[in-house]
Amino acid sequence: MPEVLIRRDGAVGTIVLSNPPKFNAMSLGMWQALPDAIAQLDADPAVRVIVLEGDGDKAFVSGADISQFESNRSDDSAQAIYGAAVDAGYRAPVENRKPTIAKIRGICMGGGLGLAAACDLRICSDDARFRMPAARLGLGYGTSGVSRFLSLLGPQRTFELFYTARIFGAADAAAMGFVLQVTTPAELDAAVATLANAIAGNAPLTLHATKRSLEALLAARGVPGAPEALDARFAAAQAAIAACGKSNDYKEGARAFMEKRPPQFTGS
Repeated sequence: MPEVLIRRDGAVGTIVLSNPPKFNAMSLGMWQALPDAIAQLDADPAVRVIVLEGDGDKAFVSGADISQFESNRSDDSAQAIYGAAVDAGYRAPVENRKPTIAKIRGICMGGGLGLAAACDLRICSDDARFRMPAARLGLGYGTSGVSRFLSLLGPQRTFELFYTARIFGAADAAAMGFVLQVTTPAELDAAVATLANAIAGNAPLTLHATKRSLEALLAARGVPGAPEALDARFAAAQAAIAACGKSNDYKEGARAFMEKRPPQFTGS
């Protein structure tokens, strides 16, 4: 059963994203449960650091559960509900008061990559595999999500990862600055615990102030211009994203994924 689990170990609270048969793919219910799970740890004064991890040793999160796409993202109303749940899930690690760490082993793709990007820090094992496959599924990725990659990686790398949808490994993730540290799978738990405990020993109010300051500075990045021009660009982006959800290519991408075959896109 797909679920979001909460564990506590002293000052470290852990969110376990659990859907092992599907490499921890996020179901709608998991997206909806994630903000509340993080809020519970955020409200616990004994918890100083929040760690997000996948269940088992095969995956952090392999992405969204593609098998739910036709039922949960089939029309405008369903897509709005699903999109709101995903957006709230992405915002939860950013908006809570406490430092967040993504502990990544195995597969980290699509929604998993976005969720890892929403955390403050990331450590992965050397068997980790990353990918942003939106272009292979006909999906329009939201501007708020793209902005996180832009702030972390810069425009060239963000364009490249989204345009090519290529798979890349731990060494590449470290070279581009996406992860703080790469370890062996056997050392990952200890490395994350060392980092989390080092953070947990520091002043919570200072940690919170640092988190808010960095969030504000990252949000302020952008290209100066007239507000109306910026609004027009965002409106155009939103229209393009909405068009993806109504396209035949979107349906084809999801079906091809489930049928384990190459998608045949038509641009319609």
